[in-house]
Amino acid sequence: MALSDLLYPDNPKRRHELIHLHRELLNCMSTNFRATNELAGVLNEHLGCTITHIRMRESSTVKENCDIMIQAMTEIQHQVQKIDSDMKEKLEPVLYQKLYDIKEPELEKIAIAHKVFSIVLGEATSTAGMVAIKLLGSNLITLTVSNLVSLLMQIGASVLGGISITILGLGLEMILHAILGAVERNQLLAAVKSYEKHLTEFKAASEEYQRAIREVTSLVRQQVQ
Repeated sequence: MALSDLLYPDNPKRRHELIHLHRELLNCMSTNFRATNELAGVLNEHLGCTITHIRMRESSTVKENCDIMIQAMTEIQHQVQKIDSDMKEKLEPVLYQKLYDIKEPELEKIAIAHKVFSIVLGEATSTAGMVAIKLLGSNLITLTVSNLVSLLMQIGASVLGGISITILGLGLEMILHAILGAVERNQLLAAVKSYEKHLTEFKAASEEYQRAIREVTSLVRQQVQ
């Protein structure tokens, strides 16, 4: 048993709690990576985007993986903003306004959007207009992605940021074993509190993000069937 465990017998419990929270965070991040790649695939296939797929790096820290996610989400935001710009440039002002008019039938909006993509891409898939309208008319880009990016930045800047995403990585070992006595105990307590706070917010935002992406991808699958 480590000297710090003799001085503070609750430390082993804190260690296990921290590892459990760390695994929860990684599971949540992994799901977000998959969801982001799924959305990128839809944008690339149907809207002519060229968004690079991402993967978690097990040898990197939480912050470095947060940065990978942020970069991908920022690229998705830029691509959707470009889609909006293409719509605005190619359409008459009245038609462009229809895309954002909640009173307009969705089928008409989809037809308008598909016409634009047929011009922009030369030949657009039958689902291009539907995907565009779903993205432009929802909160996926304007709120959901922005909120998740903000939380990822907070996590990266927190005490969690320097921890390796691998459970046995040096980052976690430094938090768990490098500092003895009260200093280690304070580090553990700070890490656990930071995980609990950020994980609660991150899980909620991630679920909203993944749900929004499922709405888009499920429509695409229905069209294919």
